[in-house]
Amino acid sequence: MRRMPPLSTVQTFEAAARHLSFQRAAEELHVTPSAVSHQVRSLEQFLGTRLFRRLARQVALTPEGQAYLPAIRTALDQIQTATARITASRSAGPLTMSVAPTFATGWLVPRLPHFQVAHPNIEVRISLDRSTTHVDFAHSDVDLAIHYGEIKQAGLRNHRLITEELVPVCSPALLEGDRALRQPDDLKHATLLHALPRLGQWHMWLRAADIIGVDAERGPKFHNTPLTLQAAAAGMGVALTDRRLVAKELEGGRLVIPFEIVRPGKSAYYLVYPQDRADNSKLAAFREWLLTEVGKVREGTDVIVNE
Repeated sequence: MRRMPPLSTVQTFEAAARHLSFQRAAEELHVTPSAVSHQVRSLEQFLGTRLFRRLARQVALTPEGQAYLPAIRTALDQIQTATARITASRSAGPLTMSVAPTFATGWLVPRLPHFQVAHPNIEVRISLDRSTTHVDFAHSDVDLAIHYGEIKQAGLRNHRLITEELVPVCSPALLEGDRALRQPDDLKHATLLHALPRLGQWHMWLRAADIIGVDAERGPKFHNTPLTLQAAAAGMGVALTDRRLVAKELEGGRLVIPFEIVRPGKSAYYLVYPQDRADNSKLAAFREWLLTEVGKVREGTDVIVNE
């Protein structure tokens, strides 16, 4: 292994040496002067020599500091150049995103034509996010993710998009016949459909809606929410979902809401991406557009025309 000091101490040394001031270095690095002093002292201890002479109101480089500075500055310049090259290549390529399946089909894709009109030079690539834990940004070409639930991981930025508001949905056929769904208590005789990643939703929803006597665990389980909704549309039973994610199915009559009981889900959908890519031009353009679209939903002005 290479024997090198921590990069943060080297960056701090270079800033302090360039300004010959711990105060001005602190302002540039957005830290306190004492933090700068601590980082410089750590570097001096690592090197076994003093790099600065502390004067009354400023600092001066020792001969060792003067000898060390040019090589450090060159190394940092090379790191900056290499980083800019990689960042530029990411900005020039397609915008690759990993999206939760239900959000992709029910919310994002119907709105994407508006983004493409506004940004015709940005090629969008969407893959369905099968992960229930996290997206591996470091070892994939994914630029951003729209994930069910916040990803609490160092170096990632999360933007809360849509908080789930769950309603029961089913085929119109279940509103007819002797065991038609007319009121919440009729769920005692209905088949409940479950998405494996969201087991427990029925239990939470029934409790929040003050509905008793319904076995919240019975019924078929499916690999994901889209499959569960397909089963509901086929007349297999009743599923839970956010009405905004099945707007097209509700409008077309493939799904109906048997009774208007809306209860919040336990989580929300989040836009997630690495903090160090926040200024990427194509990502920034998509983020601005997406948050604007989400704002329309929150204000009740969002309209989708399904042709």
